[in-house]
Amino acid sequence: MSTESEGHFVSLQEVSRFCMDALVNIGVNVEFAQQMADMLVAADYRGHYSCGLKKLGIHVEDIKRKVCNGNARPTILRETAATAWVDGNNGMGPVVGNFCMDIAIQKAKKSGIGWVVAKGSNDFGIAMWYSRLALEHDMVGMAFSNTPPVMAPTRAKQAALGSNPISMAAPGLRGDSFILDMATTAASLQKIEMYQRRQEPIPNGWALDSAGRLTTDPNVALETGCLMPLGGLEDTSGHKGYGLALMVETLCGILGGAAYGPYIKKEGDYDRPANLGQCFVAINPECFAPGFKERMSDLMNTLRAMEPADPRKPVLVPGDPERLHMLRVDKQGGILYSENQIKALMDVANELKIQPLNIL
Repeated sequence: MSTESEGHFVSLQEVSRFCMDALVNIGVNVEFAQQMADMLVAADYRGHYSCGLKKLGIHVEDIKRKVCNGNARPTILRETAATAWVDGNNGMGPVVGNFCMDIAIQKAKKSGIGWVVAKGSNDFGIAMWYSRLALEHDMVGMAFSNTPPVMAPTRAKQAALGSNPISMAAPGLRGDSFILDMATTAASLQKIEMYQRRQEPIPNGWALDSAGRLTTDPNVALETGCLMPLGGLEDTSGHKGYGLALMVETLCGILGGAAYGPYIKKEGDYDRPANLGQCFVAINPECFAPGFKERMSDLMNTLRAMEPADPRKPVLVPGDPERLHMLRVDKQGGILYSENQIKALMDVANELKIQPLNIL
C-alpha cells in the first residue's frame, strides 16, 4: 500500500498510539497526553501537516527541556458572566485551548457569548480544533493565537509578528459547517519547505531576504529571510494581512498579558517559556435572528453551486478541503507520511525507546 516515492501510510489509531507513547514516556499524564495526541492526529487527518505529527518532536523537546510543563493545569484568574482571563501555567497548548473553549461555550449557554483569553500557553496546533468545538453545541466558535515572529510587517525588512492563525466555525444543517482556519502570512513555512525539497523557486510575494528584498529562493526564505503578510507587497494588499496579524496579536498577546510580537521566543529556543496568548469565543446564534443554520447552509450551497472558472476545480467553502482530505484518508486506510518524516519519527522512537510507528 506504500511506495518509496510516495512514502508510507499509517492508521489514525497508530498515529495516536505513537503520540501517546512518546508523551507518557517523558512524564506527561495520560489525560493531557491524550488531548495533545487527539489534536496532532486531527491536524494530519485534515491535511494540516505543519501542525500534526511533524511537531511531536518539538513538543517532546520543549517538555524535556522544561520550557513547557506537560502536566500543568490552567487556572482562571478573573471572570465575569461572559468573560474569563486564564493562566495556562505554561501548559501544553491543546490542554489550555480545550479548557478555555469549554469555558467560552458554557458562558455562551448562559449569556449568549463567551469570550476567554489566555496567557502562559504554548503552541496549540490547528486553530479549527477549538473553534469547531462550538459546533457540537450549535454555536459559532472562534479561536486565535499569536505565534513566534516569522512575518515582516508591511514596509519592514525583519520579522516582528507570527503567522497568527484565525479560525471561525459556524453550523449549518445536517452537520454541514463553515470552518475557516487560515494563517495571516502569504504562505506557511511548510509550503516553502515543500518548494525547498523540490528545489523549485517560491512564488513572488511569499518571502523577503535579510535585506528586505523579495526572494524566490526557498533556502534564503527559511534560513535568513522572513515571511510576508497575506497579500504580499503593499501594492497587492499585503497591509491587510499585516493588519489581520496585528488584530490577532491584540486579542491574544496584548489583551491576555502574554508575550507579544518580536518578544515571543522563536521555535527551538529553550531559554524561556513561550508564554503565548490565545483567544477563544463562543456565540449562541439563538440570541439573534432565527434560522441561522438554514441561512448558513443556503449560503454555502449557493457558493458551491456556482459555475467554476475551471471545470476541474469546483467552488468550495472553508472546511470543504479538510472534509475531502478526511474522506481520502478514510479511503486509503491511513495518513500518508513522507519517507523523510518516517525517518525523523524513527529517531524520536529510538531516543525515547518506544515502539516505532507501524506502517501499513
